[in-house]
This record gives sequence, structure tokens and C-alpha cells, in this order.
Amino acid sequence: MDKRLERILPRVQKPARYTGGEYNQIIKDRMKVDVRLAFCFPDTYEIGMSNLGMSILYHTMNSLDFVWCERAFAPWGDMYDEMKKAALSLYALESGDSLRDFDALAFSIGYEMAYTTVLDMLDMAGIPLHAKERTGLLPLVFAGGTAAVNPEPMADFMDLFVIGEGEEMNNELLVLFRQAKLEGWGKHDFLVKAAQIQGVYVPSLYDVDYNPDGTVASIRAGEGAPERVTKRIVADLDAAPYPTRPIVPSTEVVHDRVNLELFRGCVRGCRFCQAGHVYRPIRAKKPETLVRQGIETLKNTGHEDVTLLSLSTSDYRHLSELCDGLLEYCQDRSIGLSLPSLRADNFSMEIMEKLQKVRKSGLTFAVEGGSQRLRDAVNKNVTEEDLLNTCRIAFEGGWNSVKLYYMLGLPTETDEDILGIAEMANQVLHCWRQHAKNKNRGVKITVSTSCFIPKPHSPFQWEAQISMEEYLRRVNLLRSNMVARNVTYNWHDAETSLIEAVLSRGDRRLGAVIEEVWRQGGRLDAWSDYFSYERWRKAFEKCGLDPAFYANRRYPTDSMLPWEHIDVGVRREHLLRERERCYHSKLSPDCRKGCSACGAAALLKGGRCDG
Repeated sequence: MDKRLERILPRVQKPARYTGGEYNQIIKDRMKVDVRLAFCFPDTYEIGMSNLGMSILYHTMNSLDFVWCERAFAPWGDMYDEMKKAALSLYALESGDSLRDFDALAFSIGYEMAYTTVLDMLDMAGIPLHAKERTGLLPLVFAGGTAAVNPEPMADFMDLFVIGEGEEMNNELLVLFRQAKLEGWGKHDFLVKAAQIQGVYVPSLYDVDYNPDGTVASIRAGEGAPERVTKRIVADLDAAPYPTRPIVPSTEVVHDRVNLELFRGCVRGCRFCQAGHVYRPIRAKKPETLVRQGIETLKNTGHEDVTLLSLSTSDYRHLSELCDGLLEYCQDRSIGLSLPSLRADNFSMEIMEKLQKVRKSGLTFAVEGGSQRLRDAVNKNVTEEDLLNTCRIAFEGGWNSVKLYYMLGLPTETDEDILGIAEMANQVLHCWRQHAKNKNRGVKITVSTSCFIPKPHSPFQWEAQISMEEYLRRVNLLRSNMVARNVTYNWHDAETSLIEAVLSRGDRRLGAVIEEVWRQGGRLDAWSDYFSYERWRKAFEKCGLDPAFYANRRYPTDSMLPWEHIDVGVRREHLLRERERCYHSKLSPDCRKGCSACGAAALLKGGRCDG
């Protein structure tokens, strides 16, 4: 360990974040590998180590004998200050080596508010920020993750992006990169070759033109790069890599448990939901695969909880069978089983009884809209009757805590819809009074709202976000009508929602804004402790850009979108059709009841998904 680090650690919170040495970490001989890769997560250790995707790709890339993939996270403020004072470069946890000594840096970006932290990590490693400043092949800097489905705001800083799922694509890229390194290729030659791999997007091979009004006029591909970059998917999740020996964190993390991914995609098609569209087509694991992976991981980690993950866990066809298989192992060992992402329209007494065999976890339901008309408009096929029936089942089973999530500012929303949220909270409270198993314990009903953010590749990608002032008016309207003592109301702040909307729908010109925010001290903007709206406001002003142009403007449906050249498999015609159905409050069936011909199944051989 670096002597400077030894002196620093006693002075910072949670020093175990920065030491490495965890159980199941992967150590290789640096002299026997051809490619050293730093897998960078632009947030704190606690967040990154809770990320299942990072765990999967860490082990996938390390499965290549010629690659040593190590981890790097953003330091919290106290450690950041100490490292600056000591002139200590950002380093990888496994070896302690500076990131500047690595051949490649791969960033996992799942959230747009992490953009400034990406720049900060590059700077802490002593690596030039702009791709054009890194003229040699080494170090290669690239990124993937959900935010990469609109890569344009970070195009100035990345040599390439990997679009879609990385289990196969990353390793194909690393094989090519090794060849380029060993044979002495130039950076440009490598990037031209890399662009031929499906799912790889090289921004420098594309030219973007703008209209006089600031909208995108054209996106032109050059040097053999594809006109549209089609995302990569893993067709067979049962055969896909899954780490049954994941790293066990040395300190408490956000999700300190075994995470089992049931399926990718979503059968529902909520019109505001980016994830439900960009992760299509639907692919599910077999229950026997999940039981085996879950038990092996528990044995190899000592975790005391298992969480079943997906965009809508209760939609997994074999959920009861899976729970039985896991509980056979978990129950006698007091290992808890939890199911986030539940739906109010298919929660059952049978599943509830299985969940509470070890311990009760909280129940959370995303209702989204305060009226049936609005829920139909956004294709959230949940009724008030569904929710109240689910709450009855839970209260009769001994639960006394329910969380309800809504969005404010959804297309077509009215004040009547907002007041419906307060009324529904009262109905849930009344349901508890009627059906609670133990009224002496009291009840806790939490209502949370966030501001609708139009996201690329969703049916609402063309919609406008309401202004901050209007959002706060709606928050205050709801708050003033939320009067029951047992109901707590929380809401997401308006300023962060605005910036997220800007970055979600932005173009390449936003790179200058992101850089300016960073130069003025912006980092860890996903945390309220560090986020400064004033800093962002001044950066937009200095760069001559208006955030309202990106966030609060409805994009014409015949316009060129900044992410038009990224193909996630879902057809534009499908998104437009779903958007139109919103304005007539028309539901679309879920994938199990009728195929909506979204186009994503074409990414699979045979053209058939697991919906």
C-alpha cells in the first residue's frame, strides 16, 4: 500500500471503501497479461458494489486470460480532498496502481447525473479529458450502461461507447484491442475496426450538423461506420455468465445481498419507461438455473438475503416455483427473500406467505398516476381495485408498511389526477383500518412523487417536461391535500429533475456545459450533498445554451433526434403509435396477451421473445 494512502485512511469515513483486499476479488500477475483494464464506476463504492451489472462484467472480462480487469470508484469528499493534498492519483483497488498505468478505462454509466464524476475520475488519474487529446491507442477510454443509449452529451470525452448488453460485446472488443496493442496499430485504425463490431459506437466517425434554430439537421457516418448502431443483447440468459463467486464488500453497501436477475425486458410497456423499452426483447431464466445460482452464491458469500430482480418481478412466470426452490435452502438458515418491483395487479396471498416465512420486507408499488384515466394514458394497467385488494392481502397477512410511488407532470395530467393521489392514500389507510391483522402496531403509508423526465427510446421521448415552477405548484397542491396523520409525503427535487431531463435528451453541445460544471467543482452530482443547480445554471449561461430548449420543449415527431443513429431494436413507428394512444387514454396489451410488434424480437434468432 502507498505510504501516502496509509497516512490518509485514518482521517476519512469508511476507509474500507479504498483498501481493496475483499473476499473473492480477482488478482492476476500484471506481467502475464496483455491488457490491463480499469472498470470505473462514477459513484461511490457503496453504490458501485451494489450494481449487479458491474459484478457480471467484472467477472466476464476477467474470464479472458490476457485481461486483468480491476475496479475503481469515485472517492467521497473527505477522501477526495486528502488525495488532492497528497497528490495521490486515482487508483484501482486490486493492485493499488494508478489508472494512468492502465491500457483501457471502461466506465459504467447508468445515470446521467454521473457525467461530471466521469470527468473528475479521468482528471484524478491524470488522463486528458477529451478523446481528441488522447492521440495514441493507449489509454482507450470507453463507456456503456443505460445512459449510453443517448451517448451524445459525452461524445467529446469517449473514444467509443458500447450500446446494449456487454457480456459478449466487451470481450469481442478486448480481443480486437489486444491485437491492436500487440501489433502497434494507431488509435484511428483501431476505432475504425471497432466500429464494425455490432453495438460499438465511435463518435469521432460521425459528423453532426445543426439547423439555425439549434435542432439537429443530420448525423452522418463516415469511414465504413454503420448509419445506425444496433445494440447488442444476450439471447440465452441461462447460458450467460453469472458470478456465483462475487466480491464480498469489506464494508456495508447499499444492497448487501445476493441479487438474482430473473429476466430482462418487461412485458408491460409503460409509455414513460425507458428501461422497459431499451432492455427488450424479453428473455427469462429458467427457475432451476436461478435456484442453482442463488444457492451457489449464498454459499460463496455468506450473505443473509436474496433479492429477485427484474423490471417487474411479479411478472416472472415461475415465481412461485422459484420461491419454493430457494426457500427450501433459505428457510432453515434464516436467509431472507425479497421481491422489489412488485405490481399491484398480480400480488398474491400465496407469494406473500412464502415471503414472510423468514422475515417481512417492505412492500413498494409503483402506481404512477392518481386517476384511472391517467394510468390508462401511460399504459400502467393497474386499477384502484387492484391496489386496494393487494393492500388488503398485505394488511391481513400482517404487513403494516406500504410505499406508493407516483410521477407528477406526466403527459395529459390534470389537477384532478393529482388530487386523486391524496384520495388513494386515504383509501389505503381506510383499507388498513378495515383489514389490519394487528392494529396496535399502527400503519405507515409513504407516498413519493418524482418529476416526469422524457427519456430517449420511449414513447414519451418527444414530450416536454413541465417547468420547475409548475412541478412545485403540483407538489404543493398534493401536499396541502395529504392530511392523514399516518401518511408521509416525499417528493424529488425539481432542480435535479430538470438537469437530468436536459442530459437525457441532449446533443453533443452539452459536452461543453458538463465540462464547465466540472471545472467549477461539480462532481458526484447524483448526491444532493454535492449537486448545485446554480453551478449548472451558470455553465449553461456561459456556454450559450438554454436548458429549457432540451427539457421543456416538445420535440416535433418529424425532427431528427440527437440519438437517432442509435437503434435499441424498438421501431420508431411503435413508439409513435404508443404516444398517440396516450392521448386517447387507450391501453395496449402486455406482451403475454398480444404482441405489439415493437420490433425488438428481431434481435433474437427466430424472432420470438419470452413475453
